[in-house]
Amino acid sequence: MLLIYNRPGFVAELTEAEREALFGEVDAIMKELRESGEWVGGEGLADPSATKVVRERDGQPAVTDGPFLEAKEHFAGYLTVDCDTEERAVEIAKRWPDVRYGGHMEVRAVMTGAETDV
Repeated sequence: MLLIYNRPGFVAELTEAEREALFGEVDAIMKELRESGEWVGGEGLADPSATKVVRERDGQPAVTDGPFLEAKEHFAGYLTVDCDTEERAVEIAKRWPDVRYGGHMEVRAVMTGAETDV
């Protein structure tokens, strides 16, 4: 799984041409992943202000509204890919355009079946 983190509002700071270029790159990578059969799924996430957080308080679950953290970056979305190697997943993450705009990608294995240590 490739987890996308970026600065809130960074897309709004881009010019129209920069936005078109950014989304064009995303579209090209997504097309490549679909054609190669590596694409499994993924979604962008709503603004963190729409978040609900559940934590234990006094032995009971407590729900609070977002934004839940003061952070320079937020979890913005994810892609699930089925790659032959971890190196291939890292290669895809390195090409994701958000990285050039101050964001980062986290590459994590997804546990399947009864796996507990990945």
